[in-house]
Amino acid sequence: MQAASRESYAIAAERLEAYAQAAPPPAVAATGDDLLAFAALLRRELRLRRALSDPARSGEDRAVLLTNLLAGKLGDDATQLLGTLVSGRWSVPSELLDGAERLGVEALLASADRAGDLAEVEDELFRFGQVVTGDPALASVIGDAGTPAEQRAELAAALLKGKVRPVTLRLVEVALDGFGGRSFAGALTRLVELTADRRDRQVAYVTVAAPLSDEEERRLGAKLGELYGRVVTVKQTVDPAILGGMSVQVGSDLYDGTVLRRLTDTRNALAKR
Repeated sequence: MQAASRESYAIAAERLEAYAQAAPPPAVAATGDDLLAFAALLRRELRLRRALSDPARSGEDRAVLLTNLLAGKLGDDATQLLGTLVSGRWSVPSELLDGAERLGVEALLASADRAGDLAEVEDELFRFGQVVTGDPALASVIGDAGTPAEQRAELAAALLKGKVRPVTLRLVEVALDGFGGRSFAGALTRLVELTADRRDRQVAYVTVAAPLSDEEERRLGAKLGELYGRVVTVKQTVDPAILGGMSVQVGSDLYDGTVLRRLTDTRNALAKR
């Protein structure tokens, strides 16, 4: 987001946090669903995105337009939060959509936080990503953007029902819908990172040829925490194809010390001679 949009989103996010601290978790989750429903409407309706982010209209005028549009369709709490959102300045209409979608996700995470389930939601999201990645046929179906998100959501629900928390399942649906314009895998990764960020943690994606012991994982997390100045959560992926060593990705930083990488580098160097 550009500066003006970031400021407008921050104001709405601050109001969401104040609301989430006072409301019961189920109500906050319901508000999150309402916010995401509005984001879905914005995704479909370009003219509406433009009208609600039009700098030629005052913020108050845009908020009134929103209130009239949503009367009786969404809960009062979601409508008030969205009124705050649209009354801000938005650099481009697409950033209003991003803001509404992100606000809905943050509401779901806030509800899990209030319920004491945030760490479990983070793990459940990551584990589902691992299950999908480990099954090429499933990954092909789940990640097929050509198949309606509703059909893929039904498949995900059948796989996850009774095994994960409701907020986790709802966030998987958000990922299937292409959160932030990403692929399913990219959206799920981003949601894991947002969940960790709410816990004031950084995520390290670690690929190893054989599983790390609990102690090895703890030591690695501690070293990364010293490097990044923040608690780091280690998410392991076991891939025998790397042969040995490990690959560690934290944000945009990639540390690839795998045997496969060293062999590839050596092969490329020899090929250039």
